[in-house]
Amino acid sequence: MTHPLGTSLRLERFPYAGNKSLRAWDAADEYALDYLADHAPSAGQLAVVNDAFGALAAALVRDRPGVPIRSILDSHSTLLATQHNLGLNELAGPVTFVCGPGAIEGPPIDVAIIKIPKTLGLLEDQLRRLRGALHPKAVIVGAGMTRHIHTSTLALFEGILGPTTTSLGRKKARLVHATLDPEREPDHLCGEGPFPTTFELDDDRGQPFTVYNYGGVFSRERLDQGTAVLLEHMPDTRGPTHIVDLGCGNGVLGTRAALQNPEASLLFVDDSYAAVESARLTFREACGPDRKAEFRATDALHGFQRDSADLILNNPPFHDGPVKGDAIAWSMFTGAKRVLRPGGELWVVGNRHLGYHTKLKRIFGNCETVSSNPKFVVLVCRV
Repeated sequence: MTHPLGTSLRLERFPYAGNKSLRAWDAADEYALDYLADHAPSAGQLAVVNDAFGALAAALVRDRPGVPIRSILDSHSTLLATQHNLGLNELAGPVTFVCGPGAIEGPPIDVAIIKIPKTLGLLEDQLRRLRGALHPKAVIVGAGMTRHIHTSTLALFEGILGPTTTSLGRKKARLVHATLDPEREPDHLCGEGPFPTTFELDDDRGQPFTVYNYGGVFSRERLDQGTAVLLEHMPDTRGPTHIVDLGCGNGVLGTRAALQNPEASLLFVDDSYAAVESARLTFREACGPDRKAEFRATDALHGFQRDSADLILNNPPFHDGPVKGDAIAWSMFTGAKRVLRPGGELWVVGNRHLGYHTKLKRIFGNCETVSSNPKFVVLVCRV
């Protein structure tokens, strides 16, 4: 049967609208729901992993009233989107959110649906954590568009969980079926685990420090080129300055700013819970347990106090999952304008072709080029 998500539920992409023609579900969601309807028990403990806009959770709450569901996710936007779409459909089922790295608590999971993420590191981390939470006879289904399922994807399922097969394709989507092997020793068979992994940063701008990375964090094996360019041109702050590392990733920019100014207080913000925890480890290892800092997984700077920051450092993403666009960057820039106090500055690094200077001039009324090379540009805007 076909599970018509678009007609049976009201689903919206939230909070980043971006291209309004894009759906809040895909053919892999429908394929997985159809499979579960025919092959999975109707009761028991259910887990949904990486349910980007909450389509799976909403459908399962509607179709299996009273069944406890754990939504395992790394994105704060996913949490907001799931809550939003449950509310749109007046669904109030027992959904518990498990956010970021850490153990998956609760009774053993009987049915697990895993939307296959873009990064293998995040998938590896999640499969390792999920393994310890599964019932020995759990039904385990991975779901994704065929173009995102590779030999390496199947190797992770096989190496961490147990015997793995794939379905036939349907509407360019495919399912991955895994069976838990209690004798499997995943730490010795595949990947880099366990997380977090580390690398050493020594950029000639100050004291070196260790960078920590959980699975799925951007550029978790080495310093990315954009961040490296901004590190070369970091603003010099003095005194009790409040600095925000917006879209902090593993916390390199904020940690370097903190080491350069011992009196500064830091705020690390990212949509990814794994990124925020990575930044926390990076910062604490470099600056010690008593240094003043806050770490928050949130949607850009929504909810933060107006006129509260002196300096915002930003290397914005230009992808929302697999979709390219500037909706996330636009949200970050407008949030920065609101949060910066008079005299405050936003420093941005980005690929030259993205044309951030045009957007920033529209928001701030000014934008200065600090440095540029054939690939990246460093920009500063002032309030």
